[in-house]
Amino acid sequence: MVDKNNAERVGIVAEGGARLDRALVALFPDLSRARLQDLIRTGHVSRDGVPIRDPASKVGAGASLLLTLPPPMPAEPAAEAADLPIVYEDDDLIVIDKPAGLVVHPAPGHESGTLVNALIAHCGASLSGIGGVRRPGIVHRLDKDTSGLIVVAKNDAAHQGLTAQFADHGRTGPLERAYAAVVWGLPQPRTGTIRANLARSRYHREKIAVVSDESGRHAVTHYAVAEAYPEAALVQCRLETGRTHQIRVHMAHSGHPLLGDPVYGGGFRTKAARLPPDARAALSALGRQALHAAMLGFSHPRTGATLRFESPLPPDMTALVARLRGGTADDRAL
Repeated sequence: MVDKNNAERVGIVAEGGARLDRALVALFPDLSRARLQDLIRTGHVSRDGVPIRDPASKVGAGASLLLTLPPPMPAEPAAEAADLPIVYEDDDLIVIDKPAGLVVHPAPGHESGTLVNALIAHCGASLSGIGGVRRPGIVHRLDKDTSGLIVVAKNDAAHQGLTAQFADHGRTGPLERAYAAVVWGLPQPRTGTIRANLARSRYHREKIAVVSDESGRHAVTHYAVAEAYPEAALVQCRLETGRTHQIRVHMAHSGHPLLGDPVYGGGFRTKAARLPPDARAALSALGRQALHAAMLGFSHPRTGATLRFESPLPPDMTALVARLRGGTADDRAL
C-alpha cells in the first residue's frame, strides 16, 4: 500500500508492455497523467536507481518504479532583493539587460534566485498579479544562458499591450528583436532567411527540433554575417517569430550551430581544437551558448511612442570575438 503523503512512492507494474506514464497512472491514480509526465521528464521517476525520462518508454510486468515527489512550490514567488541591470523604467514597464546565468521565472529546479524574484522585490506587490502566478509581468523570455534585453510589464494594461505586440511578431507594429550570435563556420549566403517549423523533439523532450510537416510551429529567422573568422562567424539574427530556442535550432539546422551550445552544438565540440589557444581558452571561459539579445524595440503600451534599446556584447562574448579576430578583449569595435 502506498502512503500518498510520502515524498517517495514505490509501485510494482502489473501489466507488461505498458507506457511508463500509463503504468504510473494505474499505480498512483491521485496524480494526473500530465503531472506524472512532467515528473518523468524532470527526472523524478526511476527504475533500479536509473531515472527514466521518456513518458512513452515501455515497462515490463514486475518492474519496480520509484516516484519521488518534489516539495510543493509556494503559490507565489518570494521577493528577493538583487541588483538589477536596469536599462529603462517607468510606471508601466521595465527593461532589463539580463546577465547570462539568470533564470527568468521560477520553475522546477529554479524556485528562487530568478529575475521574477528580483522584480517582485524591486517593483513591490503591484507586480504579483500580472501575467500568472509564476510569471508575473513576463511577456517574453530569454534562456538562462542567453544574455541581453528583456522587457517586463508592471501593470495589467502594459502586460496586455506588450503581449499583443509579441504575439503579432512585429507584423503591424514596431516590435524588433535582434541577437548577436557566434556560430561555427561561415553561413552561405552571408545574408539569408531560415524558414523551418519547430516542435518539441519526440526523442529528447528537453530539445526543440525542426519538423518537415505542418505539425510544428511556423518559425522564421533572418541572419546576416557581421564578421568572418577562420573557423567561425559573428552573425546578427533578427526574429520574425519567437519560438523556444529558435535561433539555436535554426542555426544548427543550417549547419552552423552556436559556439558553446551544449544542446544543439555538441557535434561540433571537436572543432574547438582548431581554434588558436587563446580563442580556445575564451570559448572555455564562456561556458554557454554565444548568444546575446542585442536590440529590442517596441511601442510603449500606454503612450504609443516607439522605444528602442541596444546592449553591447557582454565581456565574455567580447573576449571570445576578440580572440577569434586575433586581437584582445579591448578590441570592442563590434
